[in-house]
Amino acid sequence: MEHIKNPILPGFHPDPCICRQNDNYYMAVSSFEWFPGVPIYHSKDMKNWKLITHCLENNALADLRRLPSAKGVWAPCLTWCKEDGLFYLMYSIMNSMNARFFDVDNYLITAPSIYGPWSEPIYIHSAGFDPSMLHDEDGRKWITSLEWETRDGYHKPGEICIVEYDKEKKHIMGNPKRIWRGGTKRGCIEGPHMYKRNGYYYLMCAEGGTGYGHSVTVGRSMNILGPYESDPCNPILTSTPDFNEMDNDDAVKLNRYNPESYLQKSGHGSIVMTSLDEVYMVHHCGRPLLPDLRCTLGRETCIQKMYWTEDGWLRLFDGGNIARTEVVPSELSEHIWENESEREEFDSVDMPIHFYSPRIDYREFTSLTDRKGYLRIRGQESMSSLNRVSLVAHKLTTLHAIVTTKMDFKPEVYQQYAGILIYYDNMDYIMLRKTYSEKDDGSVIDLLRVKNGERIELLEEAVSVSDESIYFQIRIEDRETEFFWSMDGEEFHHIGGTYDTSEFSDEFCKNGEFTGTFVGIGCVDALLHEKYADFDYFEYQCKE
Repeated sequence: MEHIKNPILPGFHPDPCICRQNDNYYMAVSSFEWFPGVPIYHSKDMKNWKLITHCLENNALADLRRLPSAKGVWAPCLTWCKEDGLFYLMYSIMNSMNARFFDVDNYLITAPSIYGPWSEPIYIHSAGFDPSMLHDEDGRKWITSLEWETRDGYHKPGEICIVEYDKEKKHIMGNPKRIWRGGTKRGCIEGPHMYKRNGYYYLMCAEGGTGYGHSVTVGRSMNILGPYESDPCNPILTSTPDFNEMDNDDAVKLNRYNPESYLQKSGHGSIVMTSLDEVYMVHHCGRPLLPDLRCTLGRETCIQKMYWTEDGWLRLFDGGNIARTEVVPSELSEHIWENESEREEFDSVDMPIHFYSPRIDYREFTSLTDRKGYLRIRGQESMSSLNRVSLVAHKLTTLHAIVTTKMDFKPEVYQQYAGILIYYDNMDYIMLRKTYSEKDDGSVIDLLRVKNGERIELLEEAVSVSDESIYFQIRIEDRETEFFWSMDGEEFHHIGGTYDTSEFSDEFCKNGEFTGTFVGIGCVDALLHEKYADFDYFEYQCKE
């Protein structure tokens, strides 16, 4: 088998957590303000991964309406407990980071199958974020998380804490106890996962902030309550090995970019033992556009082969602690999934699994049955709203892509428009749209941009068009993003200018962070929330 090439999940796939059930390997990633929440990927060989389901599929499991960008569902922890016959999923819902208080609620859901049905959420606590569960050998269950510190004069941002969980009462037992400050002086400890091996409890954490100073560290103890001994080689994985001080409070830490590494921001690790006793770590990374160090694709998921030393510490299989782009494959039999179609024809009664909507369930404003073979999107509020937005989007997984759709839409007032978008968050997007113009007494197309909250109409004059079917297209080539339209699907006309793809990124956008760029289709009816657009297909072509 050829080497595994990182990232294994390109595009917006942060905070990966991996677990094993028999010969199946499952991985959960963060979803923030997007529905459905907590994507689950499946592999049988640690190399080939397929999106198979989501754990939070409706508003009843997570209310995300009106939450700002980058809030919502953080750092899921997925585990399988053979004794209980259940998958356990823990996750945070970050409600606010105002004044650095980090108001968060932590939840637990369970299911007998990775496909569900998932239980009603069990509230755990609000002491901090990134909750994780250990199923101990004696049947007891323990929850670790970061306890966020808000007081002056105390260790910032806090410490890893632990509390026992009573699965019968569905409640924690007592208050969380602080057990570890971390294995480096990089600060910003978070993302704990607890494992047990040969009598030791291993506490794996992220340190350095989820930017260019990110890393994975490990501590261990014979007592789950500590004290914890730091791995003498911490950090055991990073992209930037040459510092051990928290040199600034900015989590992005552009000054810690390492030009010698292809993968940046490597950290937030989780491990699994295969059925062949191999050990692999998944973690996230970033791949920036230079020289601005902007990661348009967001934080992406990678994998590394590891091994246990004779004295019981984890190390990269090839030595050192810098994240590798190419990784030795598992000895498991290769399992290749069927290739997924680049073109969604909307012929099924179910939404294609790769589509997402911000903050609300897309079933509230879409139909795949009202017009057979079409996705009907009913317009609601503007794309800048935090409440009800009618956007159906696909994660951007490459900087070499062509996105095309065919749309039927007849606007009657200027408050009604529909089209295609490149979208980072509600304050940063460009939409090629069809709308109504009193001046032209009919339909026109134009380009609307929202750039760090500033609304900009990019064309001096809109283009008058008929109300026949129209084709919209986005072409992304590295730093350059351009828009096109056509009436026949054959001859495409360039519209607007060339726009900097890198501006859709954590590093450029002032209102959002932690997520990644999407491309999608949407409709707005800011008058009555009734007007709809019909989309015949959505084609996402990766050119690399």
